[in-house]
Amino acid sequence: MANLKLENLPVSQKSTEIFDVSKKNFGFIPNMYLKMGTNTALLDSYIYAYNSFRANSGFTPVEQEVVFLTIAHENNCEYCTAAHSFIADKMSKVPVEVTDAIRDGNQIPDVKLAALSKLTRSLTANRGNVSQEEINAFLAAGYTEAHVLGIIAGIAVKTMSNYSNHNTNPELDAAFAGRAWKK
Repeated sequence: MANLKLENLPVSQKSTEIFDVSKKNFGFIPNMYLKMGTNTALLDSYIYAYNSFRANSGFTPVEQEVVFLTIAHENNCEYCTAAHSFIADKMSKVPVEVTDAIRDGNQIPDVKLAALSKLTRSLTANRGNVSQEEINAFLAAGYTEAHVLGIIAGIAVKTMSNYSNHNTNPELDAAFAGRAWKK
């Protein structure tokens, strides 16, 4: 696996502003942000898309976390799987049996969330190419066609962070260590 060192690279004013907001909101700057921040386009795009997904995807906080965690798991991103497990537990209030099922690759006990995770996994694994049968099963679980596009937005967000993490290997933050995950 690649390992960009990113040592002694300058950080832009925009990245510094994002770091400051993160420190104010969370009490720390995630190591992933520090790595991404060496390229302002990446960090700024990620933060904008992440916030837009949270505000505009049409999913509840629990569903948003199912989408993000499923993508991180499918992409074998250890950092994001740990981080989104923490967020699921502490902020989005996802039932632990749902989070653990996604992390372990097992069946999710909630039928609707299982359908969401299943389509998210298929869209991620198949680069957006899924069958009409898969879409129909998702719709039958109570979702809409607009939600399919919401999943695609989530995949775009997590692709930026997952691919960045695969190439920069940020150290897992202490806040997420209790939910560390290995592929």
